[in-house]
Amino acid sequence: MSFQAYLDTIEDRTGMTPRALLAVAHEKGLDAPGTKAAQVVTWFAEDYGLGRGHAMAFWHVLTKGPTISGKHVGTSGSHADASDTLWLDGRATRPA
Repeated sequence: MSFQAYLDTIEDRTGMTPRALLAVAHEKGLDAPGTKAAQVVTWFAEDYGLGRGHAMAFWHVLTKGPTISGKHVGTSGSHADASDTLWLDGRATRPA
């Protein structure tokens, strides 16, 4: 699954865009120095029933922002992303 597909599924399952979830993570203090990925994994599992893969994709956005490695950009396969910049404002507003 691509990074963007993970974020789209997170949106579908939570009803919140990745950007809205970043605000929730901030309120919970999950963007504070010293926070561990396991805390986000636990949050996603307990509150949304989402697994480690979804939590880790979100963890990347939380800790590194929306830019991803170009390694899979423009490739084919299950991990291919169309861009090295993830769309955080919801699939309904993503440019075509």
